[in-house]
Amino acid sequence: MKILQAFILALKSLSTSKIRSFLTMLGIIIGVAAVIVLVSLVNGMSQDMVSTFESMGTNLISVSIRGRGGNRRVSAEDMQQLVEDNPDYIGAMSPNVSISGTVKYESENLSTTCVGVNEYYGDINNHDVQVGRSIAYMDVESRQRNCVLGTYQVNELFDGQNPIGETVKINGYSFQVVGVLEEKQNGEEGGSDDTVLIPYTVAQKLGGGFTISSYNFSAASKDTVDQAVAVIENYLLKVYSNSNAYNVYNQAEAVEQVNELMGTMTLVLVGVAGISLLVGGIGIMNIMLVSVTERTREIGIRKSLGATPFDIKSQFVVEAITTSGIGGVIGILFGILAAWATTFAGMTVSISALAVVIAFSVSVVIGVTFGYFPAKKASKLNPIEALRYD
Repeated sequence: MKILQAFILALKSLSTSKIRSFLTMLGIIIGVAAVIVLVSLVNGMSQDMVSTFESMGTNLISVSIRGRGGNRRVSAEDMQQLVEDNPDYIGAMSPNVSISGTVKYESENLSTTCVGVNEYYGDINNHDVQVGRSIAYMDVESRQRNCVLGTYQVNELFDGQNPIGETVKINGYSFQVVGVLEEKQNGEEGGSDDTVLIPYTVAQKLGGGFTISSYNFSAASKDTVDQAVAVIENYLLKVYSNSNAYNVYNQAEAVEQVNELMGTMTLVLVGVAGISLLVGGIGIMNIMLVSVTERTREIGIRKSLGATPFDIKSQFVVEAITTSGIGGVIGILFGILAAWATTFAGMTVSISALAVVIAFSVSVVIGVTFGYFPAKKASKLNPIEALRYD
């Protein structure tokens, strides 16, 4: 029997019992749709996280110092000297002094994180100002109480109006607003737009004069990131004589870790969704076995007219493939529609063509796998006994 004839017979068989055919396909439909939706959501989440890291600067190197006690320590001046001694590898450095604070303007106040930085912060973190200016060298040296607000503070405290020149209070101390940071995350609370920049020398004073334990560096270029990390690590190792006293990592490592995490999450979620495909395959095999029993007499007639076992086997295998294939197509359409619908909930979705191809291919393979046993059973029926079957 030609494959085309088997396909036509399969379509006729499916059309004679539409409800049963649909219920048979349902497991495949749900499995394929689930795979597409989950992979699309994970891809979208991964893209958001990667873009967030990249927006902070592709050359960013973060240094966290735990120290060993005693007199072994480094200062902001030491770190700046390291930059000046290695201009071919390191571009700039900024201390990163974070303190919890309350920002107040007139009767309005907000709890936020204040970050003490120097004049290189914007260049290192790829975070420019959209109005006014950033923290300057003289602000740091003279311990000027100037601040740069994120757009979240501007929207909440000033109703989105220009705050340049206004005075706000941070933990009870008066600060003059000299700039507004460029918006990166729609001015949302808790994001990069929810921050206040002040000179790190002032932040140290507000925090009680503690030793700075966090620094941000930028490599001279993308090609010198590894060399810059090596220079910083070698310097800190000389100071502390123990690599456990500090931690140096760059954005490339963070992006790589995110991709690995998302890859693992994708495999787990696809595995869970794959259970639906397995259940769908079992459903196809069950229905095909019932179909063989119902069509035993038909099989006997065909064999008596000269149909070979291969013809009978191919008929039922093609019917199983057709069932799973149609279910796969419906699942793809439903999955793409469901993934697109999640964008209305504010979620980022990235539909993967590879996931669509794999999901459909798996549905077809399931049709072959679970349709083969019923087809083999049908091909082995004795034509005499099949004709006498009532």
